Amino acid sequence: MNYGISILFRAIPLAMALFCFGYGAFISVYGDDSNRLVAGPVVFSLGMICIALFATAATIIRQIIHTYGRGSLYALPIIGYLAAAVTIIGGICMFTGSASASSFVAGHVVAGVGLITTCVATAATSSTRFSLIPANSKMIGNGIPKGAFTKGQELVLKTIAIIVSLIAWIWAFVLLAKSDVHPAYFVAGHVMAGLACICTSLIALVATIARQIRNVYTDKERKQWPKLVLLMGTISLLWGLFVIFADSSSTNGVIGYIMIGLGLVCYSISSKVILLAKIWGREFALANRIPLIPVLTALACLFLASFVFELGTTHDDYFIPARVLAGLGAICFTLFSIVSILESGTSSK
Repeated sequence: MNYGISILFRAIPLAMALFCFGYGAFISVYGDDSNRLVAGPVVFSLGMICIALFATAATIIRQIIHTYGRGSLYALPIIGYLAAAVTIIGGICMFTGSASASSFVAGHVVAGVGLITTCVATAATSSTRFSLIPANSKMIGNGIPKGAFTKGQELVLKTIAIIVSLIAWIWAFVLLAKSDVHPAYFVAGHVMAGLACICTSLIALVATIARQIRNVYTDKERKQWPKLVLLMGTISLLWGLFVIFADSSSTNGVIGYIMIGLGLVCYSISSKVILLAKIWGREFALANRIPLIPVLTALACLFLASFVFELGTTHDDYFIPARVLAGLGAICFTLFSIVSILESGTSSK
């Protein structure tokens, strides 16, 4: 990877973060109706995921171009975790500081986005020794290399992602259990379930990176981790479709389209897990085609958003999913840069 391309791949996450921040702020300040009070903060918060993805991209790229120093080792993961902390705290403040239904939904979703950001920051942390993966791939079974994570460190990284995912799932079902109290619980609970699917998908990414760094990645894992991510994406997508078609109400439409978008993000994450699985210990001729997956999911989000924008001309409730889908498209495109970096860093060509 030459220096110019490395700058481009680091610029993409930052550009998508700026888009989410700018678009989210624009939505919020352009009016004060309840839909804007939900869509604005949620789209803005998606930019924090892009910041954590930037930390991941920079961590890997600096190792590839041999500019990775002690400062980057600590600063980049810290940036990711700070973004996560700010997002979670911001979300909690939103739903505890106001009694309105819009603040309740927005706050819970923003906090859920913060949980995803935590998992992405953990992926950045697990990537701090990424440079060992290409060498390990050629020496499978030769033991744990010098400088790799210890078994305890691997366990800590996976445990963080697992605990965060469990929090997201428990949070989602607690909200859903209170659906009869107010429709806001129903909406927030379903979206939180979609966010939990993404967190669970990131367990696979963290585990794959950490175990390949330790050179203990097995053939069984080569199949199970990609399947987990694809399963999560399919669950979120089918759940969204079921919600849309189970009831013709616009409230269900709001939930359904967002869950479809979250499922597409899971499929984008699958590109990273699949790539690492396919190139481990072997050549994979189509490795340079895998980055097309997040490109296609990004386009799918944007095309779906365009249709939902049209639905929004007849019913105001579709205002929210149309904007959120645009933000999710930015997340998918950011993941394109990450998987392209992985392909470059692991390629033997």
